[in-house]
Amino acid sequence: MEQLKHDCGIALVRLRKPLSYYQDKYGTWLYGLNKLYLLMEKQHNRGQEGAGFVVTKQQAAPGEEYINRHRALGSNAIAEIFGAAHAEIAQYTEEQINDVEFAAKHIPFAGESYLGHLRYSTTKYAGLTFVHPMIRRSNWRAKSLAICGNFNLTNVEAVFKAITDNGQHPRNTSDTHILLDQLGHALDREVERLYKIGRTEYNVDGMEVTHFIEERIDLANVLRKCSPLWDGGYVMCGITGSGDNYVLRDPKGIRPAFYYVDDEIIVVASERPVIQTVMNLTFDKVKELNCGEAIIIDKNSNYRIEQILPSPENRACSFERIYFSRGSDFDIYRERKALGAQLVPDILRAIDGDIEHTVFSFIPNTAEVAHYGMIEGLNNYLNEQKRIDIEALFADTSLSNEAKSEKLAEILSRRVRNEKVAIKDIKLRTFIAQGNSRNTLAAHVYDITYGSISRERDKLVVIDDSIVRGTTLKQSIISILDRLGPTTIVVVSSSPQIRYPDYYGIDMTRMEEFVAFRAAIELHRERKTEYIILEQYQKALSQRNIPKTEYIDNVVKAIYSPFTADEISNKIVDLIRPENTHTQVKLVYQSMEGLRLAIPNHPGSWYFDGNYPTPGGSHLVNEAFIQYVENIFLNENENKL
Repeated sequence: MEQLKHDCGIALVRLRKPLSYYQDKYGTWLYGLNKLYLLMEKQHNRGQEGAGFVVTKQQAAPGEEYINRHRALGSNAIAEIFGAAHAEIAQYTEEQINDVEFAAKHIPFAGESYLGHLRYSTTKYAGLTFVHPMIRRSNWRAKSLAICGNFNLTNVEAVFKAITDNGQHPRNTSDTHILLDQLGHALDREVERLYKIGRTEYNVDGMEVTHFIEERIDLANVLRKCSPLWDGGYVMCGITGSGDNYVLRDPKGIRPAFYYVDDEIIVVASERPVIQTVMNLTFDKVKELNCGEAIIIDKNSNYRIEQILPSPENRACSFERIYFSRGSDFDIYRERKALGAQLVPDILRAIDGDIEHTVFSFIPNTAEVAHYGMIEGLNNYLNEQKRIDIEALFADTSLSNEAKSEKLAEILSRRVRNEKVAIKDIKLRTFIAQGNSRNTLAAHVYDITYGSISRERDKLVVIDDSIVRGTTLKQSIISILDRLGPTTIVVVSSSPQIRYPDYYGIDMTRMEEFVAFRAAIELHRERKTEYIILEQYQKALSQRNIPKTEYIDNVVKAIYSPFTADEISNKIVDLIRPENTHTQVKLVYQSMEGLRLAIPNHPGSWYFDGNYPTPGGSHLVNEAFIQYVENIFLNENENKL
């Protein structure tokens, strides 16, 4: 119900034929640019702070630009950057635009390699300077580099130290700028290695040495030098001025990447259904990059899949499947339905098995697929109860045929009551996104469907994909649903309790943001066990000097360990239930067992269990706990401890 900032999104298009081929077959040499636009627009859910793209031209003559880029900020950034590109193209005459050979050499954005990015910042850095792709320019095409990524590194300081120890002087400390310096330096060394070989062993000179380098450069060498230092979840992408491309997925598979190849085009994106839709493909045609793999594309559009980093285990992100990726994906759709179905036993307990007097719904739209799975599971349960009752009915010899007929009709009439009880007003939501009036206006974000339930008789079950901060529940949702007059409101989360920050690309970083954590702290206060908080604080301080390359104990686990999941859920209810609410409120969370059964191939669950997939995550969660204790807990309790 409360929107999280999403992962970033990436899109790569590599044409494998001359521009004249697309002009003849599709009527325009803008085929690649158009595909990039569609790939980015279809991933709009992955970035609403900014967007950018870059195109490289292999046919540009010396003295002419061979890297073209546009970037913009805001939710309309995609339209803005592509509009700007078309405006540049429109400056040429119609005759020049229709001359594909002229376009390939001289018109901006008439190139072979396209790289796009949708930005959701997860750091303190903001502004156009930090919108991807970022470019490192050189008068050697092979040394020019544009990069972007869906990532968050947990050890940026270590990468910064490595490049400064090597003599570099970065002009910025943002993670992407540092990566650009690191990768650019390694690319320089690779080009210089080939330059030396070409001059001394093959006796090439002039532009021939440039061609020699560009035909032999291997970006896998660059990635192998740089990537072992990266700790985090990522999909890293790059294009050189000479037309080489790469996309690398992290060795734990935390962030997703998919690709498609035919004889005309190579496409890479963050989500599979995006490629399916844009390229009109069936599910099986789109492949997934495995953990630690890269797709390497040379200047001649030859490609290979190469293992860059060893992959000791798959820790692909489960929350990506629950929330961030589009539910139209073949597997994700089934998984989200399975999440809903797994919740049925706990939902039945929450409503005391009273399906007849319960209405089932969902908030927000991202929970709709899990809602379908929940309804299917409830129908399966109800059908089994019908079967049992029908068998008992026909076994009862005391009833007349007329009585049995009436009873049978009653049994068969039982239904799961499925209604849409709330509809979000998107325009209002956008209007109140910022400002002091937010809390007052937030209570009116949703319109409710009056008459969808019977007042003071029906229970109401609403399923959500996740409950993170609890603020939207407290400020608006529960009060809105309370107006309908149900006897009980059961809020169901298709994911388990989110207890820990994420440090691999999603904006979930501060302990106090999590309502589950606040509930655990409140339970410690009630039970006079605040000493556990201070003990774990001291333990976190004692582990600060352990190298960031080593795992350390996640001290926050001990904050939760004295309490059952139900105890924390009940305390969350106390925290999020508005004072003027008349209805009883219950919470039902997905179990870890249900999560595993529904999403078996994406075992990364550090949000829920605190088992971080890289050493950096374990260090950062402890640091977040230290900051919470020092900045909040000690201040709130200075007169009590």
